[in-house]
Amino acid sequence: MTDHVDLVLEQWGARRPDLDVSPMAVIGRLKRLTRLVEAELRRTFAEHDLDPASFDVLATLRRSAPPHLLTPAELMRSSMVTSGAVTQRLDRLEARGLVTRTPSPTDGRVVQVALSDAGRELIDGALPDHLATEERLLAALDPERRDTLAEGLRDLLESLGDRLD
Repeated sequence: MTDHVDLVLEQWGARRPDLDVSPMAVIGRLKRLTRLVEAELRRTFAEHDLDPASFDVLATLRRSAPPHLLTPAELMRSSMVTSGAVTQRLDRLEARGLVTRTPSPTDGRVVQVALSDAGRELIDGALPDHLATEERLLAALDPERRDTLAEGLRDLLESLGDRLD
C-alpha cells in the first residue's frame, strides 16, 4: 500500500537521488495527518457549537484541579498561545456565558477564570464525542502500535524543547 508521501519520496528520489529525503517520510506524514485530524476534530467541535480554541480553554479549565480556576497566564502556558489570543478566547467564551472572570481575592491585579455551569455542561457533553472521534481516527492502530507511536512522538517533542521542566 502507498500513500501520497510515498509518491513524493519516489519523485524526489528520481529527481534528486543525491539527497536523503527520508525525513520527508515522517514530517510529510505528520503534516498530512495534522490536516486530516484537525478537520475531523473541527467537525466534532462544531456539533457542540465549539471551535478548537474554545474547546481547548474549556477542557483546560475542566481538567484543572477543583475549583477549576486558572489565571489567563496559566491558560496561556497550557495552550501555548500568546496572551492576546487567550484574551480573545476568553472574551468570546465569557460573552457566551461559558466562563467567568473575577479578580483574585488575594491579589486584585490578577484575574481568575472559571467555568460557568453552562461551560462545564458543554465541555462535559463534548468530551465523550471528542474521545470517540479520536478513537475512530486511531482505529487502524492496535494498542501496542499506539503506545509505540505515542512514545516516539513524545521523544521527538522533548527533543525539540516541548517538555515540562
